[in-house]
Amino acid sequence: MTALRSRTLTRGGLLLATATATALALTAPVTPAFAQEGPGQQAIGLTDGTLDWGVKESFRRYITGPIAHGSATAADGAEATESGFRFTGGTGSYDLATHAVDTEFDGSVHFVGHGGLLDLKLSAPRVVTEGTEGTLVTDVTIAGETTEGVEFAELDLTGVAPGSGEGGALVFADIPATLTAEGAEAFSYNGTPMYAEGTALDPATLTVTPETPGGEDPGGEDPGGEDPGGNDPGGNEEPLGSVHDGTLDWGVKESFRSYVTGPIANGEVELTGGATEIADGYRFPGATGAYVAETPALDAEFDGAVRFTGHEGALDLSFSGLAVDIEGAEGALIADVSSKDRETGEVSAYQDVVVAELDVPEGALTPDGDVITLEAVPAALTADGAEAFAGFYAEGEALDPVTVTVALTEDADLPANPADPDGSGDDTPGGPAPQGGAAGGALAATGGGSDTAALLGAAAALAAAGGAAIHLARRRTTTHTP
Repeated sequence: MTALRSRTLTRGGLLLATATATALALTAPVTPAFAQEGPGQQAIGLTDGTLDWGVKESFRRYITGPIAHGSATAADGAEATESGFRFTGGTGSYDLATHAVDTEFDGSVHFVGHGGLLDLKLSAPRVVTEGTEGTLVTDVTIAGETTEGVEFAELDLTGVAPGSGEGGALVFADIPATLTAEGAEAFSYNGTPMYAEGTALDPATLTVTPETPGGEDPGGEDPGGEDPGGNDPGGNEEPLGSVHDGTLDWGVKESFRSYVTGPIANGEVELTGGATEIADGYRFPGATGAYVAETPALDAEFDGAVRFTGHEGALDLSFSGLAVDIEGAEGALIADVSSKDRETGEVSAYQDVVVAELDVPEGALTPDGDVITLEAVPAALTADGAEAFAGFYAEGEALDPVTVTVALTEDADLPANPADPDGSGDDTPGGPAPQGGAAGGALAATGGGSDTAALLGAAAALAAAGGAAIHLARRRTTTHTP
């Protein structure tokens, strides 16, 4: 038996818009464009964009298959790819006031089948987003008659995190797309819609590059005397802003670890995905994310998972996809949590739970040698964390403090790993673990075929300068285990 429930939590939610603002902060030579905005500056240009979208894979197969005996032709700046089509030449804007993104692309794709009776052409696609919602707009031509500006698909950016591309581009991969009522009407054959409103279309991948403010020469041959910082701001070195590596050290709660591995629960701790045991808990590696100095704000996620089991399987609790979302002195520790009800045996999988509130010291997000270190930040259990924690502890309960270290450049020096509990300093996973200690190996599914081993990473964009409304939907899937 499976149930699905949604609820709003506090977590970064302006994915595309704030990530674009972040990129602008990182590409400006000295001060980010959105910090320089004047009375006449309302938008920042986006250029060199691409849109990868296959419309609908099953439709492509149908058109070129033995029933329709047709073809799908990309033209006018679009090209066929292994997964569909790529539309190029994207240009548009990022609105400084509303955080909206509007980008239009060149290209068309023409579907013809059934000896020309099915004749559908989609051209000049455009992606418009605001917050976590978006629309894919396109011109639709059916049998030679064109309708411009059809809102063809709705885009959901709720769980989409930005990646990096060539030349400072932002890449938003696999954005879920669903057919609109207007799209269903246009997506027809002999006047009959081929798919209903709400049908899942192929996901879209959006790539955009913010234009560099000020042009090639913002103020003459030498606008600022000697080069600030001693480096060429237009050179190949990547500016601060991206998180390249780092670790999160957290022991969950010392008393809970002792209870699980002690004589009462007689259980063990299992680490996977690169997580390792350290003297005061566990280390989660592989930090990725972004940093904005002006706010200041840090959003970083980490690899690895930890699973606690005890009482002959009646106790089963896992944390994975750990992330921190910090703005100024306020922060949150976020994780995907799987827990088993000790009485009913139900396994509940919670995604993107704000497990703990972090009390971040003033100035803690100031880099030192391209490294940010948050040392032993106090963490207090939230109400949602208490629920996901299977009711072991109440809201406000002190958890183990959180230590975060992230590198803002590829060559930044991170501190060495602390020694393991046995003092060996060897944190290589795998191999036998002490009795009742952390064990390597695959993280097992916890009931009813619900594989909670998957690291359901929780990536979100930064709330850039000026702050942003923070929203995230938490999904809870409950599977009964006999």
